[in-house]
Amino acid sequence: MANSLVEMMRVKELRKKIIITILLLIVTRIGTVIPIPGVDPVALRAAFQGAQNGAVGLTEYLNFFSGGAFSNFSVFMLGVMPYITAQIILQLLMIIIPSLKRMAQEPSGAKKIQKYTRWGTIIVCVLQALMVTAYANIIEAQTGVSVITPSFSRGAFTAITLIACTAGTMAEVWIGDRITNSGVGNGISLLIFAGIVARIPEGIATLISGIQKGDINIISVVILLVMFVALVILVVYEEKGVKKIFVTYSKRVVGRKVYGAQSTHIPLKINPSGVIPVIFASALLTLPIQIASTWGPNVRWLQRVADYLNPQGWLYITLYTILIIAFAFFYTQVTLNPIEIAKNIRDNGGSIQGVRADKMEEYLTKILNRIVLPGAIFLAFIALVPTLVQLIFKFPPNVAMLFGGTSLLILVGVDLDTMRSIEGIMKMHHGEGFVKKGKGVRGL
Repeated sequence: MANSLVEMMRVKELRKKIIITILLLIVTRIGTVIPIPGVDPVALRAAFQGAQNGAVGLTEYLNFFSGGAFSNFSVFMLGVMPYITAQIILQLLMIIIPSLKRMAQEPSGAKKIQKYTRWGTIIVCVLQALMVTAYANIIEAQTGVSVITPSFSRGAFTAITLIACTAGTMAEVWIGDRITNSGVGNGISLLIFAGIVARIPEGIATLISGIQKGDINIISVVILLVMFVALVILVVYEEKGVKKIFVTYSKRVVGRKVYGAQSTHIPLKINPSGVIPVIFASALLTLPIQIASTWGPNVRWLQRVADYLNPQGWLYITLYTILIIAFAFFYTQVTLNPIEIAKNIRDNGGSIQGVRADKMEEYLTKILNRIVLPGAIFLAFIALVPTLVQLIFKFPPNVAMLFGGTSLLILVGVDLDTMRSIEGIMKMHHGEGFVKKGKGVRGL
């Protein structure tokens, strides 16, 4: 691993990309501790200490995706989840509106879709920022402590919160784009990755404190650590598992050159969508949870919704599982359309071994369904691990979330994707990356 790090830093282009990525991630971490103008940090800490379990539970849930920024009422408190929510809405609209899907497939249309996504992000930010101001009022009603400085009126605080939260999210999206274009890996995924890593020290401190106080059984911790290692190994194998579809291409004449017949394969991952279904499902459930938890105490039916959508409740678990499986199939169909794959194979004079040309779509659809279903069920199981840990072992939420679920999937998935990106750059310069003799990734 040390030799690999040395080789990475010797490549000028890669060294520059890594430094840019680290500096931009540091900027986002600084933004998570800068409070919105008008927020009293001392009063905020006192308010959360006296808040009811419902408010604390919502804070921990939203802190997970913002890297602790939500409990600080910082300018980055909404994180990149509004952007992901806007992406989900656009993806769903593409199914409903065929012209929108055709637009997305065109080079110029893709830029328009990106523009629509940005405008959608602003709308979602405004809605969630309004909930933040209402959430501040709920905390004050529960604890009697105002988190707003006396020099700010309610109206001024609401206006500043709308501007600050929207600007903070759009700044994070911009930073994510810069990482994608000038750094290594996917920028948005790395921002979420950095937020989860930043929560690990606090989770470890809470775990040690619980053991010292006797609230957490040391035997349970050992069992969960063994389970965590096993889950990491399973996730790595699942992320790297592929089904190879062998394709044979006949001789072709291109200009004055004749290309001979050749055989290749299409690698279909067991989990083609990666961690996207889990993030999409979490983002889709976050909005109703925010609405119900924020205005629930004042509206009776919303209070019932908030109770039903408790992350440890059966309804939430059921909806979460269904959404993960549904998004896994949906995202796979969007990114790996069997009709388009079969068309490309036929257009290039190819054929799948043992499959008639007119049966390619049916064959590819059957193969995708067979590999996506177990992959989606595995994703749903991993995503529910933190809830099971809380229910069975009674661990605090910020500790349970680190033992599996979305955090584990994101950490492993983003780590593998980033290392593949680094490996690709290293191979361009040296012909050798992390992979050695096809035995896997060094350093894992």
